[in-house]
Amino acid sequence: MLRPKIPTNPTPTGAVMPLPVEPTAGVIQHIPTPAPVPAAPVSTRPVVQLTPGAMVALIGGGTAVVLVVGAVLVSMLLAVAVTAASVAVCAVVLRSMLNGQHKHR
Repeated sequence: MLRPKIPTNPTPTGAVMPLPVEPTAGVIQHIPTPAPVPAAPVSTRPVVQLTPGAMVALIGGGTAVVLVVGAVLVSMLLAVAVTAASVAVCAVVLRSMLNGQHKHR
């Protein structure tokens, strides 16, 4: 029922490789030498070397930046939470006031 169809190709379409020929005793083989690889150019940029004191200052500065950014993000989240809570309280108060007016009529 499910049999693969094998194509019949009377002529080869791939590259034909010639058979290797063994050299005779009178033939000298010349093996080309590869071209030399050019050396990498020397960089003229100055190299930054960190002393232990500079490393401590860098770590301290990075820690301070992380703490400041974290405090700012937490304070913004707190401000959004407080605003949302106050809006919710106002909505409940207004709803109760409006429902109270409708009952007294």
